[in-house]
Amino acid sequence: MRKTIYITITTAVLASCGGGSNKSLEKVLASQDIEAIRAKHVEISKEHKALEMQLQSLDSAIALLDDSAKLPLVTTIAVAPQKFDHYLELQGDVMTKQNVLIYPEMAGTLNRVYVKKGQKVTKGQVLASIDDGGLSSQLAQMKTQAELSRTTFERQKRLWEQNIGSEIQYLQAKTNYEAQTSAVKQMESQVAKSTIRAPFAGIIDDVIKDQGTVVAPGPGSEVFRIVNLSNMYVEVEVPESHLPNVTPGKEVKVYFPVLGDSVNTKIRETGNFINPSNRSFTAEIPVPSHDGKIKPNLTARVMINDYTSENAILIPQSILSENAEGEQYVFLVEADSIENDPVAKKVIIKTGKTQGDFVEVLSGINSGDAIIDEGARSVKEGQKVKIKNS
Repeated sequence: MRKTIYITITTAVLASCGGGSNKSLEKVLASQDIEAIRAKHVEISKEHKALEMQLQSLDSAIALLDDSAKLPLVTTIAVAPQKFDHYLELQGDVMTKQNVLIYPEMAGTLNRVYVKKGQKVTKGQVLASIDDGGLSSQLAQMKTQAELSRTTFERQKRLWEQNIGSEIQYLQAKTNYEAQTSAVKQMESQVAKSTIRAPFAGIIDDVIKDQGTVVAPGPGSEVFRIVNLSNMYVEVEVPESHLPNVTPGKEVKVYFPVLGDSVNTKIRETGNFINPSNRSFTAEIPVPSHDGKIKPNLTARVMINDYTSENAILIPQSILSENAEGEQYVFLVEADSIENDPVAKKVIIKTGKTQGDFVEVLSGINSGDAIIDEGARSVKEGQKVKIKNS
């Protein structure tokens, strides 16, 4: 209607300004008479102001007569069930149970270092040797004595079995042999301490002492750091309120901000103790490191899937409102009014968990309802609205 009025007025203006007026304007401009041009300018300005006043009057009349011009313009979203995964977000550090410092078990000079930093080693592999201070020579002598005592015992035993000799001679030979054998084992154990071996398979992360250094058991004498990157995990503190939902086997996404990468895994183990200081329990989440990029003490953001609904109704959090009683509500368009005169309807809802910009609706709205999105804050209960076509 408004467009039709504008066209009519424009046609009238053109008609009033057409023909002779255009010719008159051309004559005035061609005359190069400044006074005549100024007079023509004043005349056209008066006509322009008169038309503006007429247009304002028409706009006022349109606003009074056209009810649709007063209706708030809104958009709607159709509610449809969908899968909803809720994640509990926590932060932790990558750890490994096989990240140890290797200390010497005896004092002495570090004779040889057989490995380099970054080298892969197997369990039991020799890493370094320490000067044993002559213990090897003593062991050789003791083995010789032990061999002699063994021979003496065996002969004495044969004689005793033939009822030759006294029982005390047999027992003395047996005791001496057992004592020598025990002494050899003890010395072998001492000599073995001069060899440093890998306690497990892994990577030599650091060679702390150089060849020729005098070392001794105790703090400050670390020789190597060995790390196994194949059995790493993230340990996080989980609030006790999530105890029923955070259990072994739950799906987990672990994101490493520094690497810009993530892995999908599952909870391996949960703690059986609630820390009284922060009311939380621990969850252990294994993280594979196939390419070797994941290192111990690396910061990780953990997202535990603590809740899943296959047919959830989700709406944007931005359209939620709350009344004085603390009830949450949204506006929807009544189903029987959508085609003709759309009417806004206020609905009290009950919400569940939120994830990102969306919240789960547990009750109040159903699949197929048209929820008012844009313009939801400007409508009232029972008010007619105009739905914007997308």
